[in-house]
Amino acid sequence: MGAGAVTSNVRADKRPVVVHGLAGEVETGRKKVGALLGDGVEIGCNCVLNPGVVIGRGTSVYPLTCVRGEIPPNSIVKNDGSVVLRIK
Repeated sequence: MGAGAVTSNVRADKRPVVVHGLAGEVETGRKKVGALLGDGVEIGCNCVLNPGVVIGRGTSVYPLTCVRGEIPPNSIVKNDGSVVLRIK
């Protein structure tokens, strides 16, 4: 976790957090759900991880990026919101 990174765990409208994944939506029934980070995830400085975000293992997030939903493993998340898979 880079300096200044924020993991938000409450929605602005105070409704229960919904995890938006690649396989669909999961209702948590909870007002507080933070970020779920896989092994080896690197979060850049001053990133914002929204409630219920899921970031797959081995993923890197560029600094100053706002992340929502689910990010596949071994990806790179760029400032413009684009997600690219790492070349192995």
